[in-house]
Amino acid sequence: MGMMEKLDVQTELAREYLTFRLGDEEYGIDILKVQEIRGYENPTRIANAPHFLKGVVNLRGTIVPIVDLRLRFGCSSAEYNAFTVSIVLHIGQRTIGTVVDSVSDVMEIPAEAVRPAPEMNSAIDATYIRGLAQVGERMVILLDIESMLMSQDMGLID
Repeated sequence: MGMMEKLDVQTELAREYLTFRLGDEEYGIDILKVQEIRGYENPTRIANAPHFLKGVVNLRGTIVPIVDLRLRFGCSSAEYNAFTVSIVLHIGQRTIGTVVDSVSDVMEIPAEAVRPAPEMNSAIDATYIRGLAQVGERMVILLDIESMLMSQDMGLID
């Protein structure tokens, strides 16, 4: 790999992430996939949906499935309170809402701060973890939110 190629890979990885909490862990997702952040509202239930699919909401005429990532990843508690937020994501041609405990902030994480994820005991399947970023005292788990939400076991795509 030549020097130029290597640089391209580095700049490819330096980007802004929206960070949020699920239980005790902090996760980051590519800010470009985020459409908006909204307070949690009770969605309309769907019959026979998996337990983590809370239902759908009508967002300015678009029907958006709402996935509670806390339930999906077996967090011990999933309370719905004033801090609970839905992150509305634009994934491919779809709009999908994800429920998280709280949104932390938007941070720029340079590629050199990202390490490959070790075999670790995260609630989230390692295939969806892009890497770990050490930001000051914080450890942020970077997710490949697109492949995660599009995976077969989420049941969001036909």
